[in-house]
Amino acid sequence: MSQPVLLVVAHGSRDPRHAATVHALVRRVRALRPGLRVETGFLDFNVPSVGGVLESLAAEGVRDVVALPLLLTRAFHAKADIPAVLREAPARLRIRQAEVLGPSPLLLSALERRLYEAGLTPADKSSTGVVLASAGSTDPEAIAVIAEIAREWRHTGWCAVRPAFASAALPRTEDAVRELRALGCARVAVAPYVLAPGRLPDRIARGATDADVLADVLGAAPEVAHLLLHRYDAARRPVLTALGA
Repeated sequence: MSQPVLLVVAHGSRDPRHAATVHALVRRVRALRPGLRVETGFLDFNVPSVGGVLESLAAEGVRDVVALPLLLTRAFHAKADIPAVLREAPARLRIRQAEVLGPSPLLLSALERRLYEAGLTPADKSSTGVVLASAGSTDPEAIAVIAEIAREWRHTGWCAVRPAFASAALPRTEDAVRELRALGCARVAVAPYVLAPGRLPDRIARGATDADVLADVLGAAPEVAHLLLHRYDAARRPVLTALGA
């Protein structure tokens, strides 16, 4: 039996850097598992759309698909938007929605990779305060998850870790930077907990003006690519059934 197609479901953005970063990540996933067919679909702004990809796969005779939300938290898009799009897929497709990417130790490893690429070293951890800067959400569950990740990350040796949000929740990045300064951290770093560039990541960057270090977005970090495959493998283990059956 052939393995299901992996359909990476990205949010989409008017910012061309977003789609370019998503495609770079998907290329890395393909390189990690050459025999796996990996497709990309966007919920908005970019093509191909998720629905368009599903129609094309069905027309080719594909039967099994794992739809993987390229999302870090289980908020509105994962709970409502993506299931709604998948329910409209051709009936012949058997689709299983994989879990969102976060939380995961692999994401913490990717965050630290980006911080070290930005100039920090492991020896700096105990004297560095980190702002875990996410896009933000109106979903209380998603906000609570970010706060818990910050608490867990603090226990790996950082001076302090504070969550921040670019929209929908507080504090903002600049407020968290000031709080870490007030705590007496020798340096302050901002780690964007976002996958690709865009309007909200740019807002995070503006809020990091007074920080000592600003890391890049997670993007096509190898840990993120491995995590996509972990989520795919976990989703395909049960018997695939028609969505909504």
